[in-house]
Amino acid sequence: MHAELRPFSLPLADPLDTARGTIERRDGVLVRLETEEGAVGVGEAAPLPGWTEHYDECESVLADATTAIERADDPQSVVADLLADLDSTPAARHALDLALADLRASREGVPLYRFLGSETRVESVPVNATVGDAPADETVAEAECAADAGFECLKLKVGARPLSADIERVEAVSEALPEVELRADANAAWTRQQAQQFFDAAGDRLAYVEQPLPATDIAGLAALSGPVALDETLAEVGFADALDANPEAVVLKPMALGGPRRAVEIAERALVEGIAPVVTTTIDGAVARTAAVHVAAAIPEVPACGLATAKLLATDLGPDIAPVADGRAIVPQGEGNGTADTWRYDD
Repeated sequence: MHAELRPFSLPLADPLDTARGTIERRDGVLVRLETEEGAVGVGEAAPLPGWTEHYDECESVLADATTAIERADDPQSVVADLLADLDSTPAARHALDLALADLRASREGVPLYRFLGSETRVESVPVNATVGDAPADETVAEAECAADAGFECLKLKVGARPLSADIERVEAVSEALPEVELRADANAAWTRQQAQQFFDAAGDRLAYVEQPLPATDIAGLAALSGPVALDETLAEVGFADALDANPEAVVLKPMALGGPRRAVEIAERALVEGIAPVVTTTIDGAVARTAAVHVAAAIPEVPACGLATAKLLATDLGPDIAPVADGRAIVPQGEGNGTADTWRYDD
């Protein structure tokens, strides 16, 4: 098996302020595997510190991995061994897991989502629009634009303003768009008392609040009397321990979890526990973002997912073959992930 790497750097359309700092670009590495028979698989690693390893560690791990694959008599066995050893570098693991899954799905002649477990054809999956932090009137205007574009689920960013202002924003959007499902994302901004005050005032207008408290405050999350979705908590403590927080939903980022197959596995475990699995990205390039759409398509009756992120990038790894239209992401029906051509794509 031939294995090679291609570094990339994708500037964002606008800098994105997060709790962990400002993101201006997404640096990563593409991995390409090709068998002697010509089957090809391409994976993407886009590390994001706080969620995954740093870029330098990711690149080093993948360089060692490709060397080991090139020299191996049984390269697919080597890839399997590598996947078992890369839990501490989830972005690198994601790239290898996706490349191998893409290769195998292509060789079987099925779309990646079918390889991941879907038993039926899935044409599209629902996605949410994200409404950023702004005063109430601007929040309503942005929410109405998203609803006019076909989105039936909106996620409001909260936590950057005084609690009363965020409550006002939620109430204003709820009253303007009563038919739209609303979620809120606090990015761990609140204390236990603040989070409960928010639930008391606005909880009945929301499907859930994503990460209202710090990731490791499992006891505090469990004590809140309102529906909680866990995001950062999964990266910090893992799925099994996160169950103690009694979440309504879990937010699954395949890049941070170590690959598409692991994301589907956790989604299946969540469904058994009665927890909704919501798939999203870490502002990934076209290869990983398309794979995240396939992950969502492999989940039965998947709720609206955070997959409308292509517009956040100024440039991309290739064409968007899973575009969002009318609040839904189109699921590619070609063999594998459908992004093998990105290896030679030149924007």
